[in-house]
Amino acid sequence: MIALPIARWIWGDSVIPAMSTASTVFQCLAVLVVLLKTWHLPRLVPAVALTAILTWSAEFLGHTTGFPFGDYSYSGLLQPQLLDVPLLIPLAWLMMLGPSWAVSYAVLGDKVRTRRDWVLFAALTGLAMTAWDLYLDPQMVGWGFWTWEQSGPYFGIPLSNFAGWFAVAGLVTLCIRPPRLSIGPLLLVYAVVWAFQAIGLAVFWEQPGPALFGFVGMGAVMGIAGYRARRAQWTL
Repeated sequence: MIALPIARWIWGDSVIPAMSTASTVFQCLAVLVVLLKTWHLPRLVPAVALTAILTWSAEFLGHTTGFPFGDYSYSGLLQPQLLDVPLLIPLAWLMMLGPSWAVSYAVLGDKVRTRRDWVLFAALTGLAMTAWDLYLDPQMVGWGFWTWEQSGPYFGIPLSNFAGWFAVAGLVTLCIRPPRLSIGPLLLVYAVVWAFQAIGLAVFWEQPGPALFGFVGMGAVMGIAGYRARRAQWTL
């Protein structure tokens, strides 16, 4: 996130796809390392595989039918692609699903057992992911990674996109039912993304509106999670 604006100053906009890919891969690896610490390979591998399949399928369905996000299409900037969906996209989902699960555990505690508990857990995860997309979608559209067929009220993004993000993140979470994980490191990842994307959009990418909304949205989610975790006096 720090290197991307510097590389753009030196080499121009042509480096944005490669640098975006690198940052996504590195953040995804960081999240996987944290998950591996508590889940170990027998639990981690199926969760990663299912997340990749479900999120790629949602994106394929989305850009071919318009459901559940709205009518959009990917450009050719992010490569490689499978059926016009960049293979990087499932990694982007995974790199923030882990921190969003940590948010849900921080709010609800470790007693997530009943069906009602898991529905609430999934809803909180969807909220945390959707708050991040307040930054992400305007930024990615601005970089030309994808385009919307019809402009929407949120800086050109249709509101159906956010409903789709909420639903997909919740559905993936319900399918995986992630067991207890290391909350502290993953909340730190969520916080770093919150801070750096606000700075990036406001200072370097000339998108102060999305920077403000994302700062408030992710900040509210993170603030509630941090407050609940400290009140419960958990070891993060």
